[in-house]
Amino acid sequence: MIAWQAATEPSPAAYRHSALALEYGRSRDASDADLLRGTGLSSGDAVSPDGYLRQLANTLRLLDSPDTSFMLGQLLLPGHDGAASHALAQAPDLRTLLHVLCRFYTRLTPLLRPRFETWDDVALLYWVDAYGAPSLRPALVEMHMTAVVALCRWLGGERLPWRFCFNRGAPRHIEQHHVHLGAELKFGCQLDAMLLPASWLDRPWPRASGMAARLALQAAELEPVPAPGLLAALYDYLLAHVRAVPTLERTAGDFGVSPATFKRQLLRHHTHFQGELDQVRTHVALWLFQAERADNDAVARHLGFHDAANFRRSFKRWTGLTPGPIRAALDGELGWFAGALQGA
Repeated sequence: MIAWQAATEPSPAAYRHSALALEYGRSRDASDADLLRGTGLSSGDAVSPDGYLRQLANTLRLLDSPDTSFMLGQLLLPGHDGAASHALAQAPDLRTLLHVLCRFYTRLTPLLRPRFETWDDVALLYWVDAYGAPSLRPALVEMHMTAVVALCRWLGGERLPWRFCFNRGAPRHIEQHHVHLGAELKFGCQLDAMLLPASWLDRPWPRASGMAARLALQAAELEPVPAPGLLAALYDYLLAHVRAVPTLERTAGDFGVSPATFKRQLLRHHTHFQGELDQVRTHVALWLFQAERADNDAVARHLGFHDAANFRRSFKRWTGLTPGPIRAALDGELGWFAGALQGA
């Protein structure tokens, strides 16, 4: 049975992150009563991911500043989770850091699930929703991307040549993106992702200690890992089973609930099964187009479609575009990325 946590269940990780956000709000002269309004929380209470998300929404509204999500991101990593945070801080290189981040994300970045992939000379880190917060998604992405950029700069002693893709339109005010992330930004993409040349993954960082890193990772592995949020667990499940054309009924059974209960849980997380499946299929199709250079027929077969025409219609429903323009856009994005590869 698949382990998962609902957004309304108390979470030690949510409590720790909520406390940091509360301190930041206080530092900007916001009151606890206003920061925690509508969350059902008071200082010191057990905190659920849902309560933490409501608190973040209050913080963004009350401070009403374009830098709030980025400043919260500066506080996010390595965090205060004991062994997992120590393992992150002791990472000797970027590859190890991303491995630790993805392995222990339920403690380090509980609201978004990071996934790390490489192909050819490209390294990709992209972010998946864990608990369902569509209205906060832009701020959460800014927050988590900033956290990774800041941590890498601290450990590596220099700013890495990250480039960023956002699954939304460009904001009216982009200055804070430039300050905290840099100028290499693309909006209107199909996922929220960070890319850089893979040659940066294994460059040793100045204060790296292989022994300290191994001991820290061993200590983190000995501690229990909390269950992921429902949407993060579902994404991983659908990704593993996407070629078998997952159904709601089979998926609900594997998650240990009835289809009706599963639908209700997804609705409470502001989504539905078909939407989550379509997101995974979109991401897999993008991967096959770009990393495998697959054509429509090959992608259709991989995703269980009867023919390429049916796949093209579905892909347009998922993304608003047919595969041709998407492939051209991907080529353009990697053309934009090629300069960084050449300079790596």
